[in-house]
Amino acid sequence: MKTMLSNGVLISILLGPLCLAQTSQPSEVNDWKPSTLNQPGQQYPQVNSQRLARFRIVAPQAQSVSVGLGGRGGTPLTKGEDGVWTGTTAGPLDEGFHYYHLTVDGGTFNDPGTLNFYGSTRWESGIEIPAHDQDFYALKDVPHGRVQQILFPSKSTNMSRRAFVYTPPDYDKDQTQRYPVLYLQHGWGEDETAWSTQGHANLIMDNLIAEGKTKPFIIVMTYGMTNDAKIGSINSFNIAPFETVLVNELIPYIDANFRTLSDQPHRAMAGLSMGGMETKTITLKHLDVFSHIGLLSGGSISSDDVKNTPGFAKKVKLVFVSYGSRELGGGPGGGRGGFGGDPKANAEALRQAGINSVFYVSPNTAHEFLSWRRSLHELAPLLFKD
Repeated sequence: MKTMLSNGVLISILLGPLCLAQTSQPSEVNDWKPSTLNQPGQQYPQVNSQRLARFRIVAPQAQSVSVGLGGRGGTPLTKGEDGVWTGTTAGPLDEGFHYYHLTVDGGTFNDPGTLNFYGSTRWESGIEIPAHDQDFYALKDVPHGRVQQILFPSKSTNMSRRAFVYTPPDYDKDQTQRYPVLYLQHGWGEDETAWSTQGHANLIMDNLIAEGKTKPFIIVMTYGMTNDAKIGSINSFNIAPFETVLVNELIPYIDANFRTLSDQPHRAMAGLSMGGMETKTITLKHLDVFSHIGLLSGGSISSDDVKNTPGFAKKVKLVFVSYGSRELGGGPGGGRGGFGGDPKANAEALRQAGINSVFYVSPNTAHEFLSWRRSLHELAPLLFKD
């Protein structure tokens, strides 16, 4: 029987507002700096210490220009006599990474001043609002692992498919050591580049390993086939083809070509948003394959799920569920945690049943990458503990 995700659940996960904080415009502080994601040599967009963003677009023939950022409508830009359009967001943005695009005379374009990132089923511009706790995903002078692209054969889809594999810093030094594996999934509209690019998963791991806070493990990131479901037809999305690719094709390939600990206790799956929904569906059907489960803004596991999954309490070593605080109510993106029951209550019920269940809330973030960077930072040290 095909595994389907309900239209209502997916829309509630994927389409809500992302990132503008509910605050009024303060008096601007003149400490503007180029975003760290700008193209080399480009001065705009800029950000300041108040988490405002300022844009500058050269479009002398345009009649209207605005910036769409965070699902809250556009930031209109004003045209100067020199044909340059400028403008500042109406209020502070949440810390962390955000997608955005330009609307020029009704058309959608990317900002030539910044780098592009795959999200919302298209390449979009990106801007980074410096976070007060960004040290945990900063590029530091520590030993670094490697993120490499692999192509693996997929008979079920009659093609070669792509994945990215993070190997820890010491992977190439000791040829006898084997490692656990985390299969880490992106969200709807993104692809297998998201976790290492927008999410800085490799830097998070490098820093944790250097600090001795996590056991080194391999991370595998592949395309979840999520973009095949378009808006308006999400209720027809079928996880089964991806389940086949992951369980029957990718995992055997990774075990054959990397030094893995290829048993259930040393294999985990986690994902953000729709990747979390995929994780829940697949892991509950394959507890002989996965022992650690991570749902990041992607639902939760209830007592009924445990009762309906034979062997759950014995086979599952960890259930990790996380959300941004604003996803749980009281701000942009509020209410996402409601589907499938109260995630905090579900986590507590699992703990009461003797299951290793952890619930984490990222402060002052919504359905966005800082929530998920922080979640991975919290999840990694809990994986594969003896």
